[in-house]
Amino acid sequence: MINSLRQDGDAVKSKKYALESLNVGQPRKVLYNGREIETGIYKEPVDRQLFLSKTNFEGDGQADLVHHGGEDKAVCVYSYDHYSFWENALSIRLEPGAFGENLTVRRLTEEDVYIGDVYQLGEAIVEVSQPRQPCFKLAMKHQVNDLPVQVQNTMFTGFYFRVLKEGKVSKEDALELIESQANGVSIAAANHIKYHDKQNTQAIMRILEVKALSDSWRSSFEKRL
Repeated sequence: MINSLRQDGDAVKSKKYALESLNVGQPRKVLYNGREIETGIYKEPVDRQLFLSKTNFEGDGQADLVHHGGEDKAVCVYSYDHYSFWENALSIRLEPGAFGENLTVRRLTEEDVYIGDVYQLGEAIVEVSQPRQPCFKLAMKHQVNDLPVQVQNTMFTGFYFRVLKEGKVSKEDALELIESQANGVSIAAANHIKYHDKQNTQAIMRILEVKALSDSWRSSFEKRL
């Protein structure tokens, strides 16, 4: 069982985390299994400074606003530390933004991130709201049918930020942890309960106590109870 709690006084590995890339993209239509799918999963790295609003980066967009985007999921983050694992597992070369993320970040993984953690990002201030939930569009992008299931099994999902303060952001800006959630629920722990230890009522109730948890994940866990 993953240790979901950060004890008071525990040291954070690092307060600043470098960005490998800043990625944005507009929705496009692609053919998948004989169907035309509109998706915003195709993101490209940019070097210029972008404005981050309450809902997304300047120049970014989502096609399915029911399951993607919105204030609770304004920024998608993925760890560059996982890239070598996926390149070996899938026998493909991955470029930054390969998982549809806006921020590809170094040395920050799901076990290090706690729901409600607050970061400075350039002029903006952002808060961790939930894990990223992999969908079939990952399979479509990389032509690997079971990739969403593989992501769930590894729990290398990435996570989302909501935006507490809007502002300009560039690739040169590090993610700086400015408020950590002592005794919080990590992204890894939330994933473990979501996908593996699904009937752990005590753990679900512990997750629901986190005020920063997104509305969609809160609703999902409440239904499970």
